[in-house]
Amino acid sequence: MTPPRGKALMIQGVGSDVGKSLVVAGLCRVFRNRGLRVRPFKPQNMSNNAAVTADGGEIGRAQALQARACGAPTSVHMNPVLLKPQSQIGSQIVVQGKVSGTANARDYQALKPRLMGAVLESFERLRAEADLVLVEGAGSAAEINLRANDIANMGFARAADVPVIVLGDIDRGGVIAQIVGTQMVIAPEDAAMVAGFLVNRFRGDPTLFETGLQAIAERSGWPSLGLIPFFADAARLPAEDALALDQRGESGDAPITIAVLQLPRISNFDDFDPLKAEPGVRLVFVRRGETIPVEAQLVIIPGSKATIADLAALREQGWHIDLAAHVRRGGRVLGICGGYQMLGARIDDPEGIEGAAGGCEGLGLLDVGTVMSASKTLEQVAGRCLIEGAPFAGYEMHIGRTQGPDGLRPVLEMADGRRDGAMSANQNVRGVYVHGLFNDDRQRAAWLRWIGAGVSDLAYEQGVEETLDALAAHLERHIDCDRILSLAR
Repeated sequence: MTPPRGKALMIQGVGSDVGKSLVVAGLCRVFRNRGLRVRPFKPQNMSNNAAVTADGGEIGRAQALQARACGAPTSVHMNPVLLKPQSQIGSQIVVQGKVSGTANARDYQALKPRLMGAVLESFERLRAEADLVLVEGAGSAAEINLRANDIANMGFARAADVPVIVLGDIDRGGVIAQIVGTQMVIAPEDAAMVAGFLVNRFRGDPTLFETGLQAIAERSGWPSLGLIPFFADAARLPAEDALALDQRGESGDAPITIAVLQLPRISNFDDFDPLKAEPGVRLVFVRRGETIPVEAQLVIIPGSKATIADLAALREQGWHIDLAAHVRRGGRVLGICGGYQMLGARIDDPEGIEGAAGGCEGLGLLDVGTVMSASKTLEQVAGRCLIEGAPFAGYEMHIGRTQGPDGLRPVLEMADGRRDGAMSANQNVRGVYVHGLFNDDRQRAAWLRWIGAGVSDLAYEQGVEETLDALAAHLERHIDCDRILSLAR
């Protein structure tokens, strides 16, 4: 007997950053609250902001958030193809959670037909354990120049026979042309997969756009499924695309300034969302052409998808000079993952994992060195901080091994007794491999005390849950979720 298969529905966008990830997360929580077993799925993703899964692989951060909205453990099958842009050698290709190679954009197009099998296998695995699979497309449904080998949008929808809702973003302007234009340029067979459209991020009086919805429906032949008002609290949820850093800006005035270097290939930047939410902290992302604020109590060098290339970019900006002056003034520095590697005396890449084989001098702020290797550490971890004993839960996601005298002063101890990180002799410079440290309120408080900041009553993880609930209520209030559920098959 064939096992039962869950129903599925796909959200595709008229372009990038129209709110697909957020709408899918909200619908995941809506239908989970109704008692359904819901799973998120994104056939192909491109992001350096990844999450380590419960089954030991990596997926896009958006799918990890969507899994949380479903109340489900993360799985590599929720995002079977993940592209992680690197320097010099194009993008790293992660298939079902594991690195399978690298390719530039043109070569990747030829690879996609071979990846469709893994995509469909992962999708069927999720269907077998769920009542409903909510699928998120990538980029634009109207990328007809890439349609021949598509595995992310209509190519997947057709192969898996999944109905599609097209999402437009009125906040960008021209939403009527966005949706009607999509219908006009895609193949009739693809257009037939569309069960309706949604308009996202509306501001103002919704009655003023009733004729707009009618116009889209008349010209596209697709029914309107509703108008979603702008959801301001979306900023409280982890973002996936580094473009969000430029859009969000910095947090407001506060007595403590923390500066994060916005490296060209910054990764896992949601590490800093809890700091941004702290009422007593002004979090500043230092961009190209800017100097590190002299008033910063803490400077953080974040994770990077291309450590050696981003270290060169850091020097090009003169940030190494700012950092040296900051340390001389007694300022604190924290390096996370790739940032930790940069703090050391040297980084060597003898196998050319990140690009050309070779190495370079580090910043020399920690007496450690790093050697890159092909093996990648992907692990969810928990433990305590060795300085204050505060607990943490996070994850490791890196290549390379870091050793040296300052490593004899570790920062963290895992539950299994392993130790992570290094500190300078005066403890003002610290480096760790673990991501997600600041999510735990007690751990974050310990780091804030280290830089002389007051401790608030912010409950960060609780706030994420409350925001997902608020997002679900927002969708229930403004669109017909019963009708949307009825479209799944």
